[in-house]
Amino acid sequence: MEILPFDAALGAEIRCGDVHQASNATIAQIRQASLDHLVLLIRAQTLSDAQLCAFGKHFGELQLSNPLPSPLANEGKVAQGRRDERYPEVTVVSNVIENGVALGGLGDGELVWHTDMSSFAAPPNQTILHALEVPASGGRTGFLNMYRAYETLPPALKTRVRDLKLKHDSTIDAAGYVRKPFAKDADIDLRAGPGSEHPLLRTHPETRSDCLYLGRRTRAFIVGMEATESEALLDELWAHATQHQFVWRHDWRVGDVLMWDNRCTMHHREPFDASARRHLHRMVVKGSVPVLASLV
Repeated sequence: MEILPFDAALGAEIRCGDVHQASNATIAQIRQASLDHLVLLIRAQTLSDAQLCAFGKHFGELQLSNPLPSPLANEGKVAQGRRDERYPEVTVVSNVIENGVALGGLGDGELVWHTDMSSFAAPPNQTILHALEVPASGGRTGFLNMYRAYETLPPALKTRVRDLKLKHDSTIDAAGYVRKPFAKDADIDLRAGPGSEHPLLRTHPETRSDCLYLGRRTRAFIVGMEATESEALLDELWAHATQHQFVWRHDWRVGDVLMWDNRCTMHHREPFDASARRHLHRMVVKGSVPVLASLV
């Protein structure tokens, strides 16, 4: 097995042959590489959903899928496809429409910087994506190293954020659409809306290092602050965290398996041609409640 770090703030390519035939020793190396490099790329994988799930289960219990919405299904133009109950852990990420049914969700537009499911009480540890179809251009996925984002904060700002909590809103998805279960809550005051409060600074339970935990910008607010103060501080943190020096961007190929640690990264998707087909299968590994070790 080879581990080839990228010339960037995070990320590495793993060369290990077929992952569904990986030995326990190889899986242990992949697990450690994930902690060391935050995002891992494994190319040229031909995996059935059963094999993808078997690979994912090496890293923890998989969360059952809640199918992602298609923008066209949200607008009532097509029906929304359902998960395959043979593999309930697999979520389809796709813009493909077949016979009036959206095979997956999230369409072809931009997905803003975010951490998966940060509004959950216990957000997932890892996300794993397997590319089945990708467009010839566009649709790159970018990643941010949130350890580095925290470590490079000005000292006064580091001190200021240490004991703060952030409310992570549940109503809006990364594509900017209101989630159907929360349509009635989308216009209510942020403080009363659905979502979870997490420390603005969290400790990774395995590496024991601290990082910023921002979730996503839309409808976020810092608990206990007035709205204008919260907005100003979040604007400052986001401007710092999303600097180019903390980023690695991935150009997709068919067969790519990409896995990342949601506890210490954020990610973003660039838009792509709506007429191109993009089809990926996703799994997420269950996580735990975010905490800051010094406050426990």
